[in-house]
Amino acid sequence: MKFYVDTADVEEIRELSETGLLDGVTTNPSLIAKSNRNVFEVLAEICDLVDGPVSGEVTATDRDGMVTEGRRLHEVSENVMVKVPLTWEGLKACRILNQAGIQVNVTLCFSANQAVLAAKAGATVVSPFVGRLDDIGQDGMALIHDIRLVFDNYQELSTEILVASIRHPMHVLEAAKIGADICTVPPQVLRALATHPLTDTGLEAFLEDWKKTGQNILGET
Repeated sequence: MKFYVDTADVEEIRELSETGLLDGVTTNPSLIAKSNRNVFEVLAEICDLVDGPVSGEVTATDRDGMVTEGRRLHEVSENVMVKVPLTWEGLKACRILNQAGIQVNVTLCFSANQAVLAAKAGATVVSPFVGRLDDIGQDGMALIHDIRLVFDNYQELSTEILVASIRHPMHVLEAAKIGADICTVPPQVLRALATHPLTDTGLEAFLEDWKKTGQNILGET
């Protein structure tokens, strides 16, 4: 499974990219607003740090406006993936951008039916939002299971499932068990994947025992 980080904080991305774990980045208008920076400057800096897709989202709501904004965002870098909403106009824009050779992330997906339409429209990835479904008492991961099942029935569908609105590490684990292609996670969740209290206590015990030996691996005094 591929990992994207969901943030527009360039310094966070710079630090996380040093691990070699990042396959891409997703941003949205809310994250850009939080950064208090120009969207094109932010996307350009992120693209310099990450080799994989970097999602930049349109703000227009009509087909022509989305296509125009999408083309402008894609001018920043070849690896900018244009994000459009899963609306009727967004599907039209997806098709046009896809035919122009531009990768498209169809976002705000909340049903398997929507996901199939996005795939048929040529989406590179479709982004179902599991956390927001959980928030209203529905099972977000059940949606991922349904989309995976449907996509696997039709091998001609090449759209990848990008699980979004991830709130905690269990969302990532469940998505991986179902077979989602990508998870986009907030920085704090990505870091949480590497932590476990037994790792911390085990390391502490090893170091205490090593200290008692008086040895130094580098031979320094």
